[in-house]
Amino acid sequence: MNGHRHRQEADSRRDHTGVILLITLVILVILSTLGYTLSVRVAARRHRDQYIVDYSIARHACASGMKYALASVSGLECVLISRPNEPDFSDVFALSELEYQKLLVRMEQSLADNRLTDPDAEERATKKSATNTRQARLNDLDDVNDEDADSELSMSHGIVEIPGPYGPPWPLVTEPLKLEIGTARVTVEVEDENAKYPLGWALLEDEKLRAEAGAGWTTFCEWMGYTATEIADLNKDLVAIAATKPFKTEFKPETTEGGVPANLRGQVTRTTPGSAVVRRTVGKKTISPAEQLQRQNTEFAKLFHSSMVNTALLSRPSIESDSRKESAMKYLGLWSTRHVNVNTAPRHVLEAALAFGSVVHAPKIAEAIIQLRKIKPVADVNEVKKAVLGYSDSIEDCRNFLTASSTVFTIRVTAVRGAAKATAIAAVSKEGDKIQQIAVICD
Repeated sequence: MNGHRHRQEADSRRDHTGVILLITLVILVILSTLGYTLSVRVAARRHRDQYIVDYSIARHACASGMKYALASVSGLECVLISRPNEPDFSDVFALSELEYQKLLVRMEQSLADNRLTDPDAEERATKKSATNTRQARLNDLDDVNDEDADSELSMSHGIVEIPGPYGPPWPLVTEPLKLEIGTARVTVEVEDENAKYPLGWALLEDEKLRAEAGAGWTTFCEWMGYTATEIADLNKDLVAIAATKPFKTEFKPETTEGGVPANLRGQVTRTTPGSAVVRRTVGKKTISPAEQLQRQNTEFAKLFHSSMVNTALLSRPSIESDSRKESAMKYLGLWSTRHVNVNTAPRHVLEAALAFGSVVHAPKIAEAIIQLRKIKPVADVNEVKKAVLGYSDSIEDCRNFLTASSTVFTIRVTAVRGAAKATAIAAVSKEGDKIQQIAVICD
């Protein structure tokens, strides 16, 4: 009996020990879970707090960079270059990645042959060495056995860029300016807006020009690879915007009566307690064409950057790679520009603009302009007419939509600090040293 009692007591002690051990393990697991959860929350909170600090610094640096850029843009010199022996930027948007890389290789070989006689080619050649990287990328893209192509690709000695009309890649006017403001890295880029297709043309108020404008817009969209259904969807959005406000290209002085609504114009009557009736005659005010243009620019800058525009479809990449990203949005002027620069517009923008003169002849005239401006910049539209005599009437018909010098530019400022990035875009019109700010949009 005593032996049996001793065994029961021993078993009871072992059971108590096992329960205590189990409870201890559970407590340890709970404490570990709580500690892990707490550390994760603390780390996340620190990350959020750090991001807020970084973003605040980036926003401040972005604002400072924009102020600096706006103050300096009056001294901006838009100097066009000649590119007689180099590939033109006009058709880069339509090249596949393989075609684009092959073009760079041929251009690099051409520059290597001309470096001894052309110092500008030496300066434009980027001095980075990445032959193996480019060769590997091209081998991945090219699945066919092309001995000529392989021989060309094997000659690559570095990275080059297709120069735009001003030297830097299209649509930049100057090389990006890199600054350090505080602890943030700031990049300032200036783009030529007259080199892009003015979206306002698709909303023209003048009924006589709507057919030509529609043909030009369709030409632009087809070049960018949109289907008929997608073009119809874009047109619906544009019709909605035009219903809100049509786009004007010509302005005449307008007279208003002091901004008073039409149903209240004439004499305004006011009464005050304990006083006689006071009658005031509202004076008329003349709004100049320049004021109307500025007002339209501001209004359409808001409309084109609103949800009324299908930015998702327009921003859809037609070509996307490590070296470039092509989409319709890149080539659209969203700041109510009214002219296309024949010296700086790529092929599809030129053809869309020339559709105001002749849809049939637009491709031939665009090709003639591209070959002409490679040798030297075009001075004016008359020079184009002389160079392409057979189509002078078509060029004259679209003269009001063409220019040989750009007057509208966008300033893009990007500030980065840590993981935070802030961006601001400003559009300005520049005629000589006179600068007129159109609008500023921040992210």
